[in-house]
Amino acid sequence: MPIYKIRGIDVDFPYEAYDCQIVYMEKVIESLQNKCNALLESPTGTGKTLCLLCATLAWRKSLGEFSRGRSERSNIRGSQSIDEDLPQSQSSEFPKIIYTSRTHSQIKQVIQELKCSNYRPKMVVLGSREQLCIHEQVNLLRGKAQTNACHALCKKRTKRYCAHFSRVTEFVKKNPSIGDDPIDIEDLVNIGRSSGPCPYYLSRELHKDVDILFAPYNYLIDRANRKTLKIDWSNCILIFDEAHNLEGICADAASFDLPASLLTACIAEAKKCIDLSVARRETSSDTSCNPDNFAILRALLLKLEKRIAEVPIESKELGFTKVGPYIYELLSELNINQNTANMLIGTIEKACELLEEDANASDSGGSKKTNGTFFRLQSMGDILSLVFKDNCNAHAQYYRIHIQEVEASGADSFRGKTSRTLSWWCFNPGIAMEEFSKLGVGSIILTSGTLSPMDSFAEELKLKFPIRLENPHVISGNQIWAGVAPVGPSGYSFNSSYRSRGSVEYKLELGNAIVNFARIVPDGLLVFFPSYYLLEQCISCWKTTGQKNSTNSTTIWERICKHKLPVVEPRQSSLFPLAIDDYMTKLKDTCSSGAVFFAVCRGKVSEGLDFADHAGRAVVITGLPFATLTDAKVRLKREYLDLQAQSQRTGNKGLTGEEWYSQQASRAVNQAVGRVIRHRHDYGAIIFCDERFTQANRQSQISLWIQPHVKCYSKFGDVVYTLTHFFRDARTRDPPKPELTRNEDQVSRIIFLRNTVLCMSIMCALIVMLLAFKIA
Repeated sequence: MPIYKIRGIDVDFPYEAYDCQIVYMEKVIESLQNKCNALLESPTGTGKTLCLLCATLAWRKSLGEFSRGRSERSNIRGSQSIDEDLPQSQSSEFPKIIYTSRTHSQIKQVIQELKCSNYRPKMVVLGSREQLCIHEQVNLLRGKAQTNACHALCKKRTKRYCAHFSRVTEFVKKNPSIGDDPIDIEDLVNIGRSSGPCPYYLSRELHKDVDILFAPYNYLIDRANRKTLKIDWSNCILIFDEAHNLEGICADAASFDLPASLLTACIAEAKKCIDLSVARRETSSDTSCNPDNFAILRALLLKLEKRIAEVPIESKELGFTKVGPYIYELLSELNINQNTANMLIGTIEKACELLEEDANASDSGGSKKTNGTFFRLQSMGDILSLVFKDNCNAHAQYYRIHIQEVEASGADSFRGKTSRTLSWWCFNPGIAMEEFSKLGVGSIILTSGTLSPMDSFAEELKLKFPIRLENPHVISGNQIWAGVAPVGPSGYSFNSSYRSRGSVEYKLELGNAIVNFARIVPDGLLVFFPSYYLLEQCISCWKTTGQKNSTNSTTIWERICKHKLPVVEPRQSSLFPLAIDDYMTKLKDTCSSGAVFFAVCRGKVSEGLDFADHAGRAVVITGLPFATLTDAKVRLKREYLDLQAQSQRTGNKGLTGEEWYSQQASRAVNQAVGRVIRHRHDYGAIIFCDERFTQANRQSQISLWIQPHVKCYSKFGDVVYTLTHFFRDARTRDPPKPELTRNEDQVSRIIFLRNTVLCMSIMCALIVMLLAFKIA
């Protein structure tokens, strides 16, 4: 394998590296050597993940050997409670690498890339109980109910003490080499099922001594999750892959919504705790739970419910809004402050324990059932912990408190009643990221195929990124067609803004354009709309309307279906896998020229799915996916940013609300167009059907690798002509032989050698037979 000397580091890369890959690895190593942050964009298909792994591990190896074959301690002691703090890793001689991505499926792909490299650091992947639990009852539960059931079974005093948990210590001692070779979630589960140890606590034990740790984002961003990690954060390397949604995830993790239904459920649970504690005192003289504490809790929750109901809301559309610190004024009226909050949180924890014990009371009778219940009071405890974190209120300046009237659910909805939701929204995602600076981490590397526009991304996270990169693609110019179609077949302008998109003329023009694209584009066609509402409105119109100024009774929808079989992205996420299967099945249908997937920007189709080769030969962007201006969260975010920008008039001016609003739409477009052209030998078209994409400022926010290829066409006929020639030329070109991956290459060589040996053996046998025949 080639060895590349990059900034004095020998990088073992499994293939001949492209120029853009060398540049990418150089930026990674520069960030690590200088202990500074990096913002790196590299299009899908450029080998970003493999470059990131090889460069990072090469730098780490230059500091000292990996920790292979070592499992120094076993900290899950039989006499300890699982909730006790365990010692942090003492293997802090070298910085630990923490590699995160958005989902477990993306982590799985990263580990596959690690297997393709020659680097074998000590590693482990962290997962949730949902992925890792093998207990036959607990693995059927979800969320906090599953966590509670697991905790109950891992306490030694429980009659049905979890046998899997108890086997972790001995297994780690006997298998010190576990993690020396790449292992995935499935591998951990298989180990648990074959050898007995709990996969969840096995990964938790192993993570203390690894060189590189793989985990989803929330293990770092969520403070409660982060505290469960036994890591020396000093000089750690944090990598956030697929980081294009990171600022939204950080803001959401620091925010909460308290609907009336949740508050009502909390009040009911507090009442139940009063009854349970009173009953215990009467029947068994158990004084461990004081009913007076639960009565105080219930009274406070009732007061909060009443106080929210009394807030004057003059406009249902605007709701009630105050600055973030107002939350303390509101709660102080209930005598909830920094001094009393911790006591209240303690009471809530005690209440949840009491409710859990009551839910599991049937276990003492020998029942095999494992109860795991999610208690609403736990959410109230989380809310108080967020508001009163670190025993200070400095973070409240980045928040807005909002109370909104919403339609009531259940029986109240039939009576015409409304309910209220109290929200405390964080508008500074940097709150989550600045905690890493306080922990003393070495470098934070954010990378994705679509980070552009980068300035707004960096501004949102409030971090300095001295190292930035917008990498080109590895494809040639004749593998991409990118163009703006400002008008349709009859010359009507494409503009999906609120003023234009409702007209029948716009919908018909767009439909007729898509009929043309369905005819021209081979195989798979992806069509992205700004919203589900517009998607549904257009399809409804196309199903009932024919071609404009034509006596032809065939509808636009029927004409689209003549060329491509349609699939529509569902609103319900549970139906999404069926839609994907349907699309892939229709692609293979020999009775049509492919399939068309009607989808939504920011939807599941636009996020991380691979439509390589025939699955995605073209993507059509029907408009700019601006968020709804009347949405309270969007409106308040814009107002917050405008105030921040005004306060920074001297020096570096911050991001304005309008700039944020515009760039969020552009980032969603970039994410959608990234579904096509997924590797070095792929080809495809990107079609922007909105006249606003002709504007220079709008094109400047498109991913840098696409910008040189974008052409604006004044006539739709020119779009059809050049697009037809592009696909005709692409089909007639002899496609280069795809490069094999390292694994595929090894397999091919093994098969070739095996067949060669087999043929030689057969020939030798035939020669021997012929000689024997002649002698006879």
